[in-house]
Amino acid sequence: TIFNIKRLMGKSYDDVKHLKRPYKIVNSNGRAAIDIDGKVYSPEEISAMIIQKMKQTAEDFLGEDVKRVIITVPAHFNSDERNATKVAAEIAGLQVERVIAEPTAAILNVDSKSEKKYMVFDFGGQTMDCSVIDVADGIFEIKSTDGDLDLGGSVIDEKIVDFLADEFKNEQGVDLKKDPMALQRLFEAAERAKIELSNSAQTEINLPYITANETGPKHLVKTLTKSKFDQLIDTIVNNTVNKAKTALKASG
Repeated sequence: TIFNIKRLMGKSYDDVKHLKRPYKIVNSNGRAAIDIDGKVYSPEEISAMIIQKMKQTAEDFLGEDVKRVIITVPAHFNSDERNATKVAAEIAGLQVERVIAEPTAAILNVDSKSEKKYMVFDFGGQTMDCSVIDVADGIFEIKSTDGDLDLGGSVIDEKIVDFLADEFKNEQGVDLKKDPMALQRLFEAAERAKIELSNSAQTEINLPYITANETGPKHLVKTLTKSKFDQLIDTIVNNTVNKAKTALKASG
């Protein structure tokens, strides 16, 4: 499974080689790319597959062909990242009319006739944006924006994955991060655990036959409490609060 491809858009290999992923990030003439069973795909090609699926979903709903698109990107995407996203949509067979920031897209949903100020807090899969926007007489003015291209839901998942892998290594002496199949299962279990902890004080992570060595098969069974989870993600939460404060201050 390829996930969070957005993090690789418009990036050099050196920018992203540190990322922990169960799939292979490779160097393609200095650019980040993905190796699937010996075939190399650019992030734009992978994104195009996702956009084609979205195009099909829109067409099924509307009952007509979709040829033109306005596409949204994190507020902090630079020109390389925005251009890569545009290329992905073009590969998917779409004419890109505009590329706009995600917080801007969100604010278009409010009543623009009344005079109000809004903060759009966008905590996504891998990116986080915080924008202060002034709305008056149909005009949307972005007063300030702050964010992080390495802050989001999958970063929380990574914290849980690190915790589980470290605990397992201490107990069993095996590094699960070096096994792509085990790492994929850890990511899936981490996301499930995160969701369950929204409504419960603790959750059990149970991954039978996660790996094996000369002594036989190994199973991962771990209880993760809400308090331990809060401790693991404390830095992430503080970072989002600080980004919000910075955006507020910058907006005056």
